[in-house]
Amino acid sequence: MPGPLFDEIAAGGGSPEAVAFLVRGERTRRLLLLRELFDLFDADPRILGPLDARTVWPTLEAAADRAPEPVETLLLTPQVGSWLAHTLRRLHGTASGPPLWADAGQIAAVAAAAAVHAGTDAELLLPARGGTLGLPALGMVRLPGTDGGDYHPVGVTVSGGTLTVRTDHGPDIVVRPLTERESPHWLPVHRLETGPGTRTVQLDDLDPYRDLDEPIAPGRLGPDELRCWQRLFADAVAILGRGGTVGAGGLRPEEISRIVPWHAEDGDADLPIPAEGLSASTGDAFASMVIARPPDGLALAETLVHEFQHSKLGALLHLFPLLDDDRAERHYAPWRADPRHLPGLLHGAYAFVGVTGFWRERIGDTGADPDGRAPYLFAMRRLQTRMVLRTLATEARLTGPGRRLVTRLSETVDGWLREPLDPATVARARASAVSHRVEWRLRNLRCGEDDRGTLLKALRSGAAPAPGGQVLVATDPGRGHWQDGRARLYRLREFEAGPSPSADELLVAGDPEAARAAYTAQLRVPGPLDPHALSGWLLAHTALRPHDRRLLARPERFAALVEGTPPDDWTRTARWLAGGPDVH
Repeated sequence: MPGPLFDEIAAGGGSPEAVAFLVRGERTRRLLLLRELFDLFDADPRILGPLDARTVWPTLEAAADRAPEPVETLLLTPQVGSWLAHTLRRLHGTASGPPLWADAGQIAAVAAAAAVHAGTDAELLLPARGGTLGLPALGMVRLPGTDGGDYHPVGVTVSGGTLTVRTDHGPDIVVRPLTERESPHWLPVHRLETGPGTRTVQLDDLDPYRDLDEPIAPGRLGPDELRCWQRLFADAVAILGRGGTVGAGGLRPEEISRIVPWHAEDGDADLPIPAEGLSASTGDAFASMVIARPPDGLALAETLVHEFQHSKLGALLHLFPLLDDDRAERHYAPWRADPRHLPGLLHGAYAFVGVTGFWRERIGDTGADPDGRAPYLFAMRRLQTRMVLRTLATEARLTGPGRRLVTRLSETVDGWLREPLDPATVARARASAVSHRVEWRLRNLRCGEDDRGTLLKALRSGAAPAPGGQVLVATDPGRGHWQDGRARLYRLREFEAGPSPSADELLVAGDPEAARAAYTAQLRVPGPLDPHALSGWLLAHTALRPHDRRLLARPERFAALVEGTPPDDWTRTARWLAGGPDVH
């Protein structure tokens, strides 16, 4: 990769030329994986079970000869990428799913879609699931008289862009997938407009490989839900179109390939982020993203930037190893409730450089941001992202390209940190960032038993507290999302506590003494220490006694000392731990 293009991506942005280079890398990877798949078919034709392996490659070859561009576009779709990676993992024994022949046999559906695009002729057997037959990135045929989720082969004929499906229950089904509208027997993939003369973005609720793990059933959007997504996406495109740069946070909507709508299901309480804010992507499906429907176009635009950053870094990782790590989950990520391993931290840092840049570009854009949240969010994200980049620079075993990436990202964020903002906004952002980090440590980290014993002995004897000490990742952290109520209050530009304020409201309103008293009352309740109330107590205490702020760096040590003791005695313990026995 040419150095200037690498540096564009490494700084968090990327011109069309730089992104196009990543796409070329994805093309190479996709063809290599296809070659591996066909090698496995050649070694064991039984993999495809009842399907006819001999017809697939000639069909793909004939289509590519006649129409190379649309066939290559098909092979680069997220649908093909996710399916191909999943199938190879199955063949290597590291994934599960439906009958193996049905997963592997999706190559026949790819071949059929290629023939449709090229207008070539083909006779193929495709894997159908119950009453559905999918064509990657085109849509789904509904078969009559077939219920349940059993997999079975279905014969199809392709000629001149027309697909004829032979059924066991009634007449053949004939569709023209490239032009046919929705009907009782044909469901096309929804398309979202990005602007005149640009490509559309798929809104995919059909493809079985649209999730990040095992194949899933179709989940067709209702008319109202579809209209809502169309409106949100149009708003997001308009917002992104007002961005002034192609740097970090800049995104051309036509670079996105697919959005997969996600719906919260039972059991989502274990998510490390709020379910309503969920989004995810995979390196197997470049420019595709799974998104829970956001509340407005601004939130969707931010999410699109976030997930496209993941796609860019995923593509870069296919070209260069960036770090070597044991994937132990022990590091703080300000945007998560749970500890992260360093590869996840790198992905998060890269994504949030984009998010930080997105909010920087929204400053002063009252049309996109009528509530004026952008300065605060820019201030907070630049602080949090720089903290994570510092962790990567000091803790990660980075390769040469990895060091170059972290250095360029740090230069981008350091430049933003020098940009002036309203001091009150910066103070609120810093307070919110500190609050989250303190509570995260109390929820996820524990003081080692030896360290706790040494501290308790020193406290009782009046000796100075020993520095440092072992820290452990909690074995029972309750990794589901925890509601950071203080962050919501800090986001408000002007906040005054009401007539019956909560402890959080008192703290954010600037009355730390009353806040500490309110948190103390909460902490008198028998049982385990509430990490939210304890973090609030520490924040209030250090606001009253700024020289004790070192407590906030390792709050789990304070928690170990005060566990089982009445809150009225904690001030003395806090002063001792922060400053030693000579502090009065």
